[in-house]
Amino acid sequence: MYVCGAFQGPMDIPESVFTASGAGTQCGELLDYRRGGLTRERVYPAEKDVSQEKPRIGVFVCHCGSNIGRVVDVPNTVDYALSLPNVVYAQEQLFSCATNSAKEITDTIKEKGLNRVVVAACSPRTLEPLFRDTLREAGLNQYYYDMANIREHCSWCHSKEKEESTRKAQDIIRMSVARAGHLKPLQEMDLPVNKAALVVGGGLAGMTSALSMANQGHEVHLVEKENDLGGMARRLHYTLDGLDVQEYLDRLVRQVYRHPAIHVYTNAEIVEATGYVGNFVTKLTSDRGPSEIKHGATIVAVGVDVYKPTEYLYGQDERVLTHLELEERISSGDEAVTGAQTLVMIQCVGCRNTDRNYCSRVCCSESIKNALKLKEINPEMDVYILFRDIRTYGMLEDYYREASAEDVKFIRYEPENPPQVEATEEEGRPVLQVSLMDYVLGMELAIGADIVTLAAAVIPREDNKDISQLFKVSLGPDDFFKEAHVKLRPVDFATDGVYLCGTAHYPKHIPEAINQAYGAAGRALTLLSNDIVTVSGSVCEVDEARCMGCEACGRACSYGAIEFRKTKQGKKAVVNPVLCKGDGLCNAKCPTGAIYLKHFTDEELLSQIDAMSATA
Repeated sequence: MYVCGAFQGPMDIPESVFTASGAGTQCGELLDYRRGGLTRERVYPAEKDVSQEKPRIGVFVCHCGSNIGRVVDVPNTVDYALSLPNVVYAQEQLFSCATNSAKEITDTIKEKGLNRVVVAACSPRTLEPLFRDTLREAGLNQYYYDMANIREHCSWCHSKEKEESTRKAQDIIRMSVARAGHLKPLQEMDLPVNKAALVVGGGLAGMTSALSMANQGHEVHLVEKENDLGGMARRLHYTLDGLDVQEYLDRLVRQVYRHPAIHVYTNAEIVEATGYVGNFVTKLTSDRGPSEIKHGATIVAVGVDVYKPTEYLYGQDERVLTHLELEERISSGDEAVTGAQTLVMIQCVGCRNTDRNYCSRVCCSESIKNALKLKEINPEMDVYILFRDIRTYGMLEDYYREASAEDVKFIRYEPENPPQVEATEEEGRPVLQVSLMDYVLGMELAIGADIVTLAAAVIPREDNKDISQLFKVSLGPDDFFKEAHVKLRPVDFATDGVYLCGTAHYPKHIPEAINQAYGAAGRALTLLSNDIVTVSGSVCEVDEARCMGCEACGRACSYGAIEFRKTKQGKKAVVNPVLCKGDGLCNAKCPTGAIYLKHFTDEELLSQIDAMSATA
């Protein structure tokens, strides 16, 4: 039995999604021997050529339960759709995405002889593939479909303006109908899939995802920059709930090295990454020498670094430590730490400021974990935690209450008036004097500490930018890696075939990193378990007669999909349809209009603008 989502504890949608994917992956490990045994290849009817026929458009307007229906007058909107040019059929549906409704659309296409379909419902981002599939079931090219978003773009944002919302829904449908009349059939490409995977980063997340894929029969290449596997976990020794991190880590490392399907590269540096979904080629140097790895999927799990403080006498006084250094010295039994009379912890060092305005998420729990461990070893020790906000989220709040009950003293400070630390003497012995304003008591405090520890910020690795450029993936504003969609695709990148997990995404506790590692492995396996991968037909194409070889398009393309070839007519741009993601940036940059984006041509878009300009 496996657990996922909020049953584990309070969590947001992204965590729910990747824990669900992770649970599915672990089921896959258990049932791998049955993989593919009960599946049948789906067979679609032969596609009819309707390109020479006059458009016969069908419009299906969804109530989406009450999401659309309580705001938009759906029956009136259906009547309006029937009045539009080339619309030969229109009807309302309670839930267009339901199985029976999708089949109803397929049957209606056949019965009414429709050759274009508009579904007025929700976001194409979630359901467009489903509705395209209904066209394929009816023998139509799937690109004869257009989706009118009358939920996010209408009923949700104008929920208190029902009459205006109905008119706007009609405007949106009118624009979709106009565009549908100009749609052209496009063909997708099938590409073979290399069954091997590359995992970049040999920390807990990278090793977990590598083992999961290897246990399901796939060859995995695990690349680590350092001498040893383990990453940041090598500096962690115990968790709040008592897990022995080093024992777990050692067991995981042994499993990785002993697995015949996992190839480990340490002291590795990636020098080149090329290719496309299902067929990547990565070149690197490592302790094995130069290597060229061919693989179908990539998982980025490069981990994080820790901020090296310049404040609070760090680096000047050996009694000032970071929280990781404190944990290492507690684990080694250093009596200078465990036998201290007073220890002060200062939170939010190097983050939640103008340089890094994010919260490092794990620092509060790390400090409370160390405080409880110190109290267990030396109950007489005075432990102070100086904080801005305690963020022991979810079930970790129990440990915050436990620390309070163990007489760990929490004192809040304001960012504009942070604590001050200076080396001095107290009763003839050297101490670190920590001064701050206690806003509860309304007075200045001075604490004489034997040890001061700093909750140093978790920061992205310096080579994140290099990795992002090599694999054509995005970074967020703080230089952590950015997923394709925070809720719908929390472990995918916008670049197909490349996935994300662990603290490279954002600071996480060990269970969260492991959950996401299984989730990333699951997403990669949805690709690797297939023999072929299908690439979109909505890609850019070049009219060579109009191309003047200025290279503006090549500079605009984020995916390296455009190359330039010499012809008898001069230098010309050529688009690799496999690498092209159809974002249209090159299309907008081209000064001569030589590049056009299929399925979003000027004719199609201008027809929408003209329809919008027309009176309802």
